[in-house]
Amino acid sequence: MNADEKIVVSHLSVAFRRGSGYVPVVHDINFSIRAGETLALVGESGSGKSVTSLAMMKLLAAAPRTRIEGSAVVADSNGHPIDLVAMSEQQMRHVRGNRVAMVFQEPLTSLNPVHRIGDQIAEAIRFHEHLDKAQARARALALLEQVGISEPARRMESFPHELSGGMRQRVMIAIALAMEPDVLIADEPTTALDVTVQAQILDLLRTLQKKNGMAILFITHNFGVVAEIADRVMVMYAGRIVEQGSVTQVLASPRMPYTRGLLAAVPRFEHAGLGQGELGTIPGFVPDPSAPPSGCAFHPRCAFSIAGRCDTQAPVFEEVEQGHQLRCVRWQELPAGIEFAQGGVR
Repeated sequence: MNADEKIVVSHLSVAFRRGSGYVPVVHDINFSIRAGETLALVGESGSGKSVTSLAMMKLLAAAPRTRIEGSAVVADSNGHPIDLVAMSEQQMRHVRGNRVAMVFQEPLTSLNPVHRIGDQIAEAIRFHEHLDKAQARARALALLEQVGISEPARRMESFPHELSGGMRQRVMIAIALAMEPDVLIADEPTTALDVTVQAQILDLLRTLQKKNGMAILFITHNFGVVAEIADRVMVMYAGRIVEQGSVTQVLASPRMPYTRGLLAAVPRFEHAGLGQGELGTIPGFVPDPSAPPSGCAFHPRCAFSIAGRCDTQAPVFEEVEQGHQLRCVRWQELPAGIEFAQGGVR
């Protein structure tokens, strides 16, 4: 673990118990995030993005219902490396929210509906810093001001259902940032928000990151958000990273057909009113992890798939250029970038 790295994830794999065996859902994930850097994890629903983050936070069901392998290393308060995966639940209580924090996808289900907002923020502060109630509530009020909540003193006494979606998400960010963590995992924090509030949340995260120097793992399916906030991108499919690189490398020169398909489905302002036809689509669905296809997991949905090759050869993770890797047995034969066709991507 280098001095500027806030988290290093190595060979992280997750399997869920089914009957007498296990079904693997996340396969050999490796990445690191530096101080002040944002890494976006992108993919369709069912790709394994949230399972990856929950495994890092030790929020999945305990063994034997879940089997987690690999490591997720962060630094403790003394700068010594600690492995989140190897920790007991009791140990994680002192790390979760303190060194590593998470903003969940749906704040209305993540916040306690019967407790006031101020009390929920103060709870984490009192647990980690052992402050009295008045001191913790003063910190909670300052956090609400920091995340841009209007009339924070009044909102302290509100229940979650009394706030708008954007305000609830800001409250979740305030709770996550209460202890100024080194690493923030944001699991699709803008999915249910309108574009104006979404832009405000992204601006807020950038501002707080610049102030605190924290590393952010930003989970999303929205490439528009990726272009706005991320420094690097990992594209996930069927529990594996299929392409990764800088934002410029992945968005401007995608090489994996799955990445091309996701980008082809993004509406483009420059094409508005020009009769470009339908948006690109990816036929079919993410495969069932209990019955994965042979060869490349994406080949049943891929417009570039070749029988006898893509359905038999499991692609390895290869480097296209420095910092840009992908899984595809045909990537050298395919031109970089995206060619749009009506109803699909070619």
